[in-house]
Formats: sequence, structure tokens, C-alpha cells
Amino acid sequence: MIDTERIEKAVKEIIEALGDDPNREGLIETPKRVAKMYNEVFEGMNYTNAEIADKFCKCFDTDNNDLVVVQDIPIFSYCEHHLALMYNMTVSIAYIPDGKVLGLSKFARIADMVGKRLQLQERIGSDIAEIVQMATGSNDVLVVVEGEHSCMTARGIKSRGAKTRTATIRGEFNDNVELRKEAYSLMNLD
Repeated sequence: MIDTERIEKAVKEIIEALGDDPNREGLIETPKRVAKMYNEVFEGMNYTNAEIADKFCKCFDTDNNDLVVVQDIPIFSYCEHHLALMYNMTVSIAYIPDGKVLGLSKFARIADMVGKRLQLQERIGSDIAEIVQMATGSNDVLVVVEGEHSCMTARGIKSRGAKTRTATIRGEFNDNVELRKEAYSLMNLD
């Protein structure tokens, strides 16, 4: 569980380390606000991938094995290297059902919960793919994540507008180039 009391103390220390007074009017409640915000934006750290799969495994039996694509799911996350915001992120997920289909809203819930961790963009895709595999029983999953990283756009090189796109490819999508191309085409990535 997230220790909000420790976060409050740490934020107060950071404010002091920055040379400001944590007891001045504008900052006095900041440690509490930050702790409350962290409890919300890092909620995914309270769950393993298996627990997320179990939490959102609302599947329906099917004999359909047609390609399913859910695209442009908006999420945000925080880079584990700088605790900097990753923003304007979208997740697109393709999978081939293997006896059951997952309720469409569950893809957004899975992506959202995975984003609510200290992350790397590559791991976001990998975690989502793993959870979708566990929830659906399908090995055939492809996840594309695109986003901007404030550790690159607001500091350092300050390359505003630079986007990072990653693809996590599992099962038949890895082995079948035509299937992968079809999924990318449906995601408008061709």
C-alpha cells in the first residue's frame, strides 16, 4: 500500500531542499495534496499484473476468432527515471480471441491501471500484453503505446513534440507478418 504519511514528510523535505518554506501559506497543504495525488496516480502499484487481470477479467464465451482492435485509449504515466510525467499517451490493443472475448471497456481499465505505476513506456506495453493474455487466455496480443515524455520535452534536450512509439508483439502477431500488418492498418499505423 502507498504510505501517504511518508510521502507527506518527503515532500516537505523536498520543499525545504529547494530553499522554500513549507510552512508558508501557498505550500502548507502541498505535502498533503501531493500525497493524496500520488495515492491516486500510482494506484496501479498496489496490484500485480495477475491481480489486475483477475480484477478486470470480464469475459464472454465465443467461438469467434476474428481480430479485435481497441485503439487510442488515453492514459498517462510517470517515468521511473525522473518521476516525470509521460503524457498525450495512447494505447492500442489487438488480440485474437481464444474461446472468450473481453468486455471492451476492460481494455481501457487495464491500460489505465498499468499506467498508474512508475513505468517505462516499453514496460507499459509489456504489462498490458501480459494482462490481456491472462484475462483472455489468448497468446496472440499486440500493444502499441505512443506518448510524449516530459523528461525529454520539458527538461534536458527540451525536444517539444517528440513522440515515442513502442510495440509489444506476442504470439501469432510475432510469427505472422501479414496479420501484424492488418492490425497496424486497423490501428491506422500503416
